[in-house]
Amino acid sequence: MQTAITVFLDGMTYASYLFIVSVGLTIVFGVMKILNVAHGGFYAWGAYSAAYAIGLAAELGFPDWFAFILIGLSSMFVGIVLGVLVERLILRKLYEHEEVIVILATFGLFLVLEDFILLVFGVNPYFAYQPMVFLGSVEMGGIFRDVYSLTLLGLAAFVAFACWYVLNCTKWGKILSTVIYDREISLAIGIDVKAVFVWTFVVGTMLGALGGAYIAPTISVAPGIGIDIIVLSFAVVVIGGMGSIPGALIGALMVGNLRAIAVHKFPEFELFVIFAVMAAVLMVRPEGLFAPAKIRRI
Repeated sequence: MQTAITVFLDGMTYASYLFIVSVGLTIVFGVMKILNVAHGGFYAWGAYSAAYAIGLAAELGFPDWFAFILIGLSSMFVGIVLGVLVERLILRKLYEHEEVIVILATFGLFLVLEDFILLVFGVNPYFAYQPMVFLGSVEMGGIFRDVYSLTLLGLAAFVAFACWYVLNCTKWGKILSTVIYDREISLAIGIDVKAVFVWTFVVGTMLGALGGAYIAPTISVAPGIGIDIIVLSFAVVVIGGMGSIPGALIGALMVGNLRAIAVHKFPEFELFVIFAVMAAVLMVRPEGLFAPAKIRRI
C-alpha cells in the first residue's frame, strides 16, 4: 500500500508540473501554429530566475514565505520580457514561412537561451530549498511527503480551470477562437491579430517559466534542465493532440503516472515507456487523442 501511494503521489506531482509547462506549449501552437522548441529555454529561465531570487531574498533576511511571491514574479518577468522580445524580434518575421523554418529558428533560439543562462548565472547549480522548509512535510498512508510538492497539484488544477474559464467564458476566449479558426476573417472584422499573437505568446512563455520557477525548489537548478523538459513536453502534447488543452492534461497524466510506475518498478524502462506510449497513440490517432478539429475550406 505504501508503494502504491508513493507511485500515485509521484505520478500526480510529476504530471502536474508537466501539464503547466506543456499547456503553454500547446496554447502557442493552437493559436499561432508555431511549434516552439525554445519553450524549454523559457522553462530554464524561469527556474534560474526563481532560484536566484529566492537565494538572494534569503541572504537579505526575507522570510521563507516571501519565496512564493518571488516564484510568481519570476515567471511574470520571464514571460513579459522574453516573450515580448522573442515574438516581436524573431517570430513575427517567420509567420509566413514554412513550419520547418520556424522549428529550426526556435531550436536555434533555444540554444542561444541556454548559453545566455551560462553567461548570466554561471555554471554552478542553484538550490532554492526555502519554500520546502517553510511548508514542511505531512504523513500520508504511512509515508512522509513534503507539502510543497503536493501544492503542485493545486497549482495545476488552478491553471487548468483558468484556461477553461478564459477560453469558454470570456470575450478574450471568443477572440482567440476566431483567430484560431480563421485569421483572415479575424482581420476583416477588426481583430488585432498581431496583438493577440503577442499576448498569446507572453502567456505561453509565462506558463513555461512558471513550471520552471515552481519546480526549482525541488531540484538542483543546473545547466541543461531545459533539454529534458522540452522532450517530455513534446511527448505530452503529441499524445494529447497539438493545440488541445484537455489533451495536454490527459497527456501529462499519462506520462507522469507511467514514468512514476517505471521509476519505481522498471527503472531501466523509464524513458522507453513514455515514448512507446507516444508511438502507440500516433499509430492509432496520428494527430493525438484530443486534436482540435480542422477547418475544411471548400
